[in-house]
Amino acid sequence: MTDVLMRCSGWSAAHPWRAVAGWLCFVVLCVAVGTSAGTVRATTEDYRIGEAGRAEAMAAAGGLQPHAVENVLITRPDGGPLDPGAAGAAADDVADRMRVLPQVRSVEAPRWSADGSAMVVAVTMAGPELEAKGRVDPLLAQTAAVAGTTPELRVAQVGPASIGKGVDRQRSADLLRTEIVAVPVTVLVLFVVFGSLLLAMIPLLLAATAIAAAIGLSMPASHVFPDAGVGTNIILLIGLAVGVDYTLFYLKREREERERSGGTLSGEAIVRLATATAGRTVVLSGLAVIVSSATLYLADDVIFSSVATGAITVTAVAVLSALTVLPAVVTLLGRRAERRGTGRRWGRSLRRRTSGPGRLTGRALRRAGRRPVSTLVGSVVALLVLAVPMIGLSITDMGRETHSREIPEMVGYDRLNGAFPDLIATNRIVVADRPERSGAVAAELDRLAHAVTGAAAGDRIRISDDGGVTVLDLPVPHHVGSEPARAALADLREQAVPRLAAALPGADVAVTGDVARYADYPQHQAERLPLIIAALLLVTFTMTAWAFRSIVLGALGVVLNLLSAAAAMGVVVAVFQPTWAEGLLDFTSTGSIGSRVPLFLLVILFGLSMDYQFFVLSRIREAVRSGLGAREAVLAGMSLSGRVVTSASVVMVTVFGAFAFLHLIEMKQIGLGLAVAVLLDAFVVRLLVLPSVLLLLGDKAWWPGSPAPQTSAGPPGRIEVARR
Repeated sequence: MTDVLMRCSGWSAAHPWRAVAGWLCFVVLCVAVGTSAGTVRATTEDYRIGEAGRAEAMAAAGGLQPHAVENVLITRPDGGPLDPGAAGAAADDVADRMRVLPQVRSVEAPRWSADGSAMVVAVTMAGPELEAKGRVDPLLAQTAAVAGTTPELRVAQVGPASIGKGVDRQRSADLLRTEIVAVPVTVLVLFVVFGSLLLAMIPLLLAATAIAAAIGLSMPASHVFPDAGVGTNIILLIGLAVGVDYTLFYLKREREERERSGGTLSGEAIVRLATATAGRTVVLSGLAVIVSSATLYLADDVIFSSVATGAITVTAVAVLSALTVLPAVVTLLGRRAERRGTGRRWGRSLRRRTSGPGRLTGRALRRAGRRPVSTLVGSVVALLVLAVPMIGLSITDMGRETHSREIPEMVGYDRLNGAFPDLIATNRIVVADRPERSGAVAAELDRLAHAVTGAAAGDRIRISDDGGVTVLDLPVPHHVGSEPARAALADLREQAVPRLAAALPGADVAVTGDVARYADYPQHQAERLPLIIAALLLVTFTMTAWAFRSIVLGALGVVLNLLSAAAAMGVVVAVFQPTWAEGLLDFTSTGSIGSRVPLFLLVILFGLSMDYQFFVLSRIREAVRSGLGAREAVLAGMSLSGRVVTSASVVMVTVFGAFAFLHLIEMKQIGLGLAVAVLLDAFVVRLLVLPSVLLLLGDKAWWPGSPAPQTSAGPPGRIEVARR
C-alpha cells in the first residue's frame, strides 16, 4: 500500500498544477453528476417500522393510507368567546379557498370548541403524507389571506406540514449561526497551530471541496439509499471533522520532514516521506471511519442509512484529497517559500509550533510516565463515574410537542390542543379480512370504540372499496410521548386488540397512528442496538489488530472506545433527563433521551476515536521501529502526535458544542454528547489512559507480533528516500 501511495503523491508533487486542476475538475464533475442524477427522497414506505409500519402497509393496500391534515384554527386575539357570525364567515371563506386547491383532498365542516372560544376547519391534503410539507405553501397562503381580511380574529394554520416548515426555518437559522461560530474558531485554532494564515486556510479549503464533491456523489447514491433529509448535514459535520484531521496530520508530518532534511531533500522527496508515514495512517483512519459508519446500515432504518451514506462518502473523498491534491498544495507552498528565501526559517518556525508535546500534553505525559498506575486508575475511575447515569437511560422518540415555542406554528399547536384535545393524537386500528366479513369487522370495531371511548365509532370507521380492509380511528387526548398516551396504546394492544382478534378468527389486526409510531421507533432501535454495538466492537478490534498486527492493541481499542462512549452518554443522561440544566441550555426536559441519539453518538464517536487512536499508535510504532525502547517510544510518539490530536479535538469540540445550543432537543443532545465524547477521548483517554496502559504493558502491547526496528538509529518515523 505504501508504494502505491508514494507513487500517487510523488506524481502530484512533480506535477502540482495538474494535480490541483485535476482535483477541481473532479469536484466539478461530482457536482455535475449529482445535479444530473438528482436526489431520491425517502418516501412514506421507507419509514414503516414495527407493528405501526405493518398496519400502515395494510391500510395502504386498501387505499386507506393516512393523509396529512392541516387545521385552520379561528380564535379571538384575547381568547374570549367567538362571535358566531364572524367566525362562521371566516370558516366558510377558509373552506371555499381550500376546496379549489389541487393540494387539498377534502375539507370538513367547521367544529366548535366546548367553551365556544375556538373554531377549527380540518383540511385533508392530497398525496402521500410524508410529502405534505413540500406542498403546504398554497394552503398557508390562503390561511394568511383570510387572516388579513379578518383582523378582529386570529386565524392560524396548524398541522404536521406547517409545523415541519417552521421547524425547518428554525433549524436552518440555527445551523447558520453554528457555522458563523465554528468557522472562525477553526481558523483561529489552525492559525495557532501553524502560525500562518495561509496554512490555516488549507484544511478548511480542502474540507470544503471534499464536502462539495461528497454532496454531489451522495445524489446518485440516494437512488440506492434514499435520502431522509439528513445526508447533507452529516456530510458537513463529518466532512469538517475528518477533513481537518487528515490535513492537519499530513501538514504536520511534512513540516517535520522539511525541517529535518535541512534543505538536503527535494520537495518531491519530502512529500514522499510524509506520504509513506502520514499518508498510510490517513488511509487506515479513513477506512476505519468508513467501516464504522457502515454498521449503521444494520439499523434497518432510512434515517441511519442516510447518515451512513453521507459519512462514508465524505470520508472517502477526504482521504482521496489528502493523497492527491494535498501533496500538490504542499509542494507549491514549499516552492513559494524557497523562492522567497524563507524555506528553512519557515520550516523551523512551523516545526516549533507543530512538534513537541505542548504544555498540556507535556504535563499529561510527565504524570503518566512517573505514575502510570495511579494515572490509569484515576482516569478510568473518573470515566466510570461519568458513565454511572447511563444506568437510568430512558429512550423515547421526541414528539412534536418538544419543538421550541419560538416557532409560531407551535404556539398555534398549543392553542389547538387546548381547545380540541381529541385532535392531539390518534390510535388507528387496521383490520384486514375477507371482504364478505366487512360488516362483522365494522360491528366489532364499533363495539371496541364504545368500550374505549364510551361512544359509538360513527364516521371514525372507514372501509376500503373492496371491503378487505377496515380502519378505526380513536382519538388520544395526550401528547404522543406522554405516559398516558403510551398507557392507552399498551391497553389497546394488550387487551382490546387480542379480544378483537379472537372475535374475528383469521383476520390480521394491527395498531398504528401517532402514538404507535412514536412507541415503535425506539423499540426498533433498542432491538437493533446490540447488533450494531457488536459490529462496532468487532470492527474496532479487527481494524486495530490488522493495522498494527497486535491483538492486545485491538482489545485495548475496544475498551477505550467503550469507556469514552459510556462516559459521554452518561453526561448526556445526567444533563437532559433531569431538569437542572433546562435554563442553562434552554430546553424542557422530557425525562428521556431521543431514540436516535445513543446509536448516532456511538457510531460517530467510534469512528473519530479510531482516527485519533491510529494517529497516536502510528507514531509510537514508528518510534519503536526507529530503535527506541518501549518506554521511550511511547513518550516520543505521544509527544509527536499529542499536539495534532488536541488541536483537532479543539476544533471538533467547538463545532459539536455549538449544536448544544440549537433549538431541537435531539440536536442539543447529539451536540453535547459529541463534544463531551471528543473532549474526553482526546484529553483523558489519549493523553492519560492510553500512555499509562502502554507504559505498563511495554513490549507486550504489540503481542503476538513485534514492530521490529527497521533502522538502527535515527529519529522516530524516518524512512530514507533517494536524496537530491
